[in-house]
Amino acid sequence: MNTTAAFDEIADNLSFLDDWEDRYRYIIELGQGLAPLTDDERTATNKVHGCASQVWLVTGSEAGEKGTVLTFRGDSDAMIVRGLVAIVLALYSGRPAADIATTDALPILDSIGLREHLSTQRSNGLAAMVTRLRADAQAAVQV
Repeated sequence: MNTTAAFDEIADNLSFLDDWEDRYRYIIELGQGLAPLTDDERTATNKVHGCASQVWLVTGSEAGEKGTVLTFRGDSDAMIVRGLVAIVLALYSGRPAADIATTDALPILDSIGLREHLSTQRSNGLAAMVTRLRADAQAAVQV
């Protein structure tokens, strides 16, 4: 899967920052840019299991030329995790479900050094988000 322009911009911005303290601040800023979910969207169905923080992901779909296109929205109660949600959404949202289902974002995220600079819990949570979005995509492909 090719990356999206939104993800490429994030990766470029991260590459310009010299140290991880600055990168963490940037990731937090990304999370602050997410539109908050409504209370009705913060349900057990939308909650991502496997994250130490609370994370909710909402999946939308529409028909596209290359099949079902999925859009994602998300939120977290932790600032840094909310930023990680923003990064994953930038990579996957707006893409055909078949592309998402067959693309593991973790190597892509590793290419920008993201997981190696996260705690084990946050890294596991990031993997849980990727797993959840890919499962939603796989379900959309099978419909």
